[in-house]
Amino acid sequence: MSEDIQTVGLTEKLKQASILVVDDEPGMRNFMVKTLSPYCKFVAEAKDVASASALLTQNHFDVMILDNMMPDKKGIDWLAEQRAQGGFTDTIMVTAYADLETAIQAIRAGAADFVLKPFRSNQILNAVRRCIQMAQLRRENMLLLRELDTADIGRKRRSKLIGKSKTIAAVRDTLDRVKNVATPILITGASGSGKEVAARHMHVSSSRADMPFVAINCATIPADMIEIELFGHVAAAFPGAVSAREGLLPSARGGTVFLDEVSALSLSAQSALLRVLEDGMVRPVGTERDIQLDLRFVLATSASLSEEVAKGRFREDLLFRINILEIVMPPLNQRETDVIVLAELFLDDISSRLSLPPLEIDPATRAAMLRHTWPGNIRELRNFIERSLIYGHFPHETLSPPAKGQEQIETLEHVEREKILQALELVGGNRSEAARRLGVSRKTIDRKCATWGL
Repeated sequence: MSEDIQTVGLTEKLKQASILVVDDEPGMRNFMVKTLSPYCKFVAEAKDVASASALLTQNHFDVMILDNMMPDKKGIDWLAEQRAQGGFTDTIMVTAYADLETAIQAIRAGAADFVLKPFRSNQILNAVRRCIQMAQLRRENMLLLRELDTADIGRKRRSKLIGKSKTIAAVRDTLDRVKNVATPILITGASGSGKEVAARHMHVSSSRADMPFVAINCATIPADMIEIELFGHVAAAFPGAVSAREGLLPSARGGTVFLDEVSALSLSAQSALLRVLEDGMVRPVGTERDIQLDLRFVLATSASLSEEVAKGRFREDLLFRINILEIVMPPLNQRETDVIVLAELFLDDISSRLSLPPLEIDPATRAAMLRHTWPGNIRELRNFIERSLIYGHFPHETLSPPAKGQEQIETLEHVEREKILQALELVGGNRSEAARRLGVSRKTIDRKCATWGL
């Protein structure tokens, strides 16, 4: 049998697959179970559509192999009913009676493939492999199209946390520690601090790296559409739903789901999300059937969830469920000289994309960028670099610090750093002149600049 298998890596494609065999003939069921079991994660069998319905309610199956001529109901008719009720399992129809009309009916009913009896073991194995590959390609295509539609034009999706600061190194260490556990992760921090990049960094270094990463901004989806987008729906579930659609969560099965601005979810969506986190089950809108999923959840917010709970806008039980491990993303002004590292990265990326001449970060610009507080964090830095490339120079005037509110006590180290950087900016980066005006030696300036990466 193994010599007839046509593809390299068939075992790798099938080893995580769950298969349901539906056939009224015990000998045929036994043949298919024995053929598929050595290659697949799980193979179940059903002698009729009633037994198959019960199994589909209890478990998720990647592929169903369905005989057409069943004693109680034709497989084609039952499959059409399942599709109308929200069944998304990819189905291979098998029959001993081949004609064009039957094939057309099978496709209309939702069958992904059509196999004629009698068939050899390699034929059914290859049919299952094709079915899994096509389902994977379909989901990847849908997710890629969605990412293109929701992403900022021209913005590269980074999947690695860049920086040498102690704060970002600590975040990387924590992500590495939890990368392969199933526990939900909560990432908090100001807008633009890199929460999605942290989630992608963890995903690509985890055992789920070959599976989908789906980023969902809860704040951009209307409240009345969030459950439809996340869980999917059947045909006619709501006005305008002409056909069934698989949700974002089922499409990401086996991978990582990043829910950004989770505080924006409606209370009903929060209840549904809590159920998913508790038992891994989702229910498409308009159906009574649950789908079992294997997902890793990373949730993020720039708001205080405790305050949202106090205001009645966020479920306390959901907060307890997701706040097992919180990773706080530091603002850019607490990442030491990472601002320079990120600026150089953005200069290369944006100048190449826009076909603009590159710029070199001179000492005065370095000092100005290190002095600036970056209230918009990494997003503000990227915008500053893009604006500079378009202008052909760095507009230092846009980096003026915001007006101070109430007075606060600064550390001596912070004040010293701020004053030296201000002096360097005023004298165009001339360290000797900056040292003369500050009344310190040139060696002092050099030593401090080396510490700050200048």
